[in-house]
Amino acid sequence: MSKPQNTPRLIRQGARRRVKILLIAACALMLFMSLGLVNHLLIMRSSAREPVDTFLVLGGSIRREIYVSQLATEYPQIPIIISKGSDDPCIVKLFERNKTPSQGVWLEKCANSTFGNYMFSQPLLTQWGARHVKILTSDTHLPRAQWMAKIMLGAHGIWPEMELVEESGIPGNTESLIKTILDLSRAILWAFFSQIWQPSCSDIVHLPEVDMASWCVNGFTCEYQGGVDPESLCN
Repeated sequence: MSKPQNTPRLIRQGARRRVKILLIAACALMLFMSLGLVNHLLIMRSSAREPVDTFLVLGGSIRREIYVSQLATEYPQIPIIISKGSDDPCIVKLFERNKTPSQGVWLEKCANSTFGNYMFSQPLLTQWGARHVKILTSDTHLPRAQWMAKIMLGAHGIWPEMELVEESGIPGNTESLIKTILDLSRAILWAFFSQIWQPSCSDIVHLPEVDMASWCVNGFTCEYQGGVDPESLCN
């Protein structure tokens, strides 16, 4: 028995209907993300007038961690995120050496780039209700790190303020025009899509809870500029 002649037309109509539904859903999703983004950008402008409530250290140089350990003696009430910094024991020693309280210090260890620094730190900042974040980095990290911060943190109502740490030697990050263009492009995409989904870092360590015994067994190194002798920490 032959198939009805209108079967192909019904198939085409069904396909067009599904495409139309997908387009409507995509438009609704984009509208939702855009409204969320605009709302957060408006909040960011007011956040700029509020006092600094969090320090965010971008990994790449132990000089930044030395600086924040000294800065924290003046502002012990302000929480600190160190994103992919030095090995944990090195940071522990820096805070101990400056007699700085470490209760408000958290080590984010998932990032492996500037993009990752912001992507994994932002959910924690939002969870804390941070509005005005001071970001510690180096002048060699600009302007890329600053532009990315305004896009990725600003998309969640957080105002970023850059604090440049004087370096001795060459920091771990390197800059180029291509790198800047690529990072800014994915930062803009992230600003939209992070309105509906954000990753969480599964490797965040509270500084007072660093397992020194385990680190001493597995081994670690500290940048020479920190003046920290790993052997002295394990004896």
